[in-house]
This record gives sequence, structure tokens and C-alpha cells, in this order.
Amino acid sequence: MANAEPHRIKTISELHRFMGLPRPEHPHISVINLETVYRMAGKNSGSRVFDFYSISLKRHCDGKFKYGQQLYDFHEGVMYFIAPGQVFERIIDDGKTESPMSGWALYIHPDFFWNTPLAKAMKKYEYFDYAVNEALYLTEREEAIIIGLMQNIQTEYFANTDNFSQDIIISLVEVLLNYSDRFYHRQFLTRKIENHQILDRLEDILSGYFNSDELLIKGLPSVQHIAEKLNISPNYLSSLLKVLTGRNTQQHIQDKMIEKAKEKISTTELSVSEISFALGFEYPQSFSRLFKAKTGLSPLEFRHSFN
Repeated sequence: MANAEPHRIKTISELHRFMGLPRPEHPHISVINLETVYRMAGKNSGSRVFDFYSISLKRHCDGKFKYGQQLYDFHEGVMYFIAPGQVFERIIDDGKTESPMSGWALYIHPDFFWNTPLAKAMKKYEYFDYAVNEALYLTEREEAIIIGLMQNIQTEYFANTDNFSQDIIISLVEVLLNYSDRFYHRQFLTRKIENHQILDRLEDILSGYFNSDELLIKGLPSVQHIAEKLNISPNYLSSLLKVLTGRNTQQHIQDKMIEKAKEKISTTELSVSEISFALGFEYPQSFSRLFKAKTGLSPLEFRHSFN
């Protein structure tokens, strides 16, 4: 059924049963070489949600994954990251026989990080909120690094547990996450044509919004609104903009607002209150504070500078 509730998998042990794997070595973490996993067509189709983190490097995976309204086909090696509570969907063509895929998957329950510095640091890895179609494409060298880290985690995972095991695994996971952050940064820089097209579209969307009645009716556009117009997840858009321009989406919105405000202040006789309302501000004081913070001048001081 199209509107069926996603299959929620709460524990690592439940995931192993779902995938037809032996019990995990640890209740809160599992690392899997996907070459050992076979899937029957239809068995693992459908939407699902995990109560734990999923970090995957996948190749040659039959079918497609759906996140939101986006489909992604895993025929090349890519990484994707899913946080607890995110819904995604796997779609498999009917009639296909059992087939292998390759790559690695790391599943980690938040309880594994409990009371460690990484528990709080997880929030800084924004790519866990990217959509599947915003996956990380690895170079051969980068893929070798990720596989090496996965293998090291697996070695420690199957070793005899002692007082050092958890700390070592957490350290390796943090290194893997930091490398992934670096590789995403590289991806933002190397996809020049695609990313500059996004910047051009962003400028067009902001210009259109600030020159329309939407500004007066709805106020300043939200980051979510701009991301939806670009068909990009909000975190991916902000991360991309920070790498390319040094400024996040909210700052780009504010920059466009200041640009429009300067135009109205310098070319019209509208009062500061009238300008602030026209720009979607409920209170003129809020507009004046933001304008001064951005320009170093109050709106009236900026107007007087033209006289």
C-alpha cells in the first residue's frame, strides 16, 4: 500500500534478523561486509526507518532507494548517511533473482556513544540530514581510505572485548566521520558546473521572492522554503554555500534583504517603518538592528550618507 507505515527497526539485533544475518557481536553496533549479504527481490522492498545511525558504502545494489521524492540508483560506489528516525525506501523490480552487492555498512545505536564526547559531536556532521540523492561520491583513493577504516572497525568488532574496545571503535568511527566531512568538502569544490548552477538558481529565487508580493505577505523567506525551491535538503544547501561562498543560506537571505533595503532607502522617500514593513518585518526596530549589524550604519545614517 502506498500509504503504509514504514517498517521501523529499533535494534541492531532486529536488523540482523531482518537481513538474515547471525546475531551481532555487540547489541549497539554492527559492521557488515555487504559481499556476504544476499537479498531476494521483494523481501526487502518498502519504506523503513531505523532507530540508529546507518553509514553505508554501496556498489552494485539492485533496485533504487527513495528518500522523500528523490530516487537514487546505487550502481556506482557512493556513501550515504542516515540518522535515527529518517524514513527511506528501497524499491526492487519484480522478477529479479537473488543477487549480491558489494560495499560496507556500519550501524550504530546512539546508546553506543552515550556519555562520550562523540554523542554531542554527532550534531556537527550535517550530512546525516542530506537526502539520498545528495550522496557522497568517492574517488578511488577516498574509497580505499573508507574501506580501510571499515575493516579496522570490523577487526576490533570481532576481537575479544576488553576495556579498550569501545573507545577504540568510537575513535575509528570519529575518524571515518571526519574523513567523510573532508570528502564532502572536496565534492562541493569539484562539482563546479552543477554547484554554480545552484548558486545562479539561488540568486534567481531570492530576486524573484524579494520583487514579489510574497515578501509583504509572508515575510522573509525561510531556509526550508529556499531549499524546497532548489529541490535540495536545507543542510546540504547550507553546507554547499559555506564551502563555495563562506556564508550559509540564512546569511544569503539576509544579504539579499539588505541589498533590497539599501535600494529602497537610497531611491525612495519611504520612512524606515514603511520600508521595514515592505520587507516583511513586523517591528521596525528589528529591521533597524539587523541593518546596522550588517552595514555598520542605521537606516537613517545610510540615507543621510547620500545627501
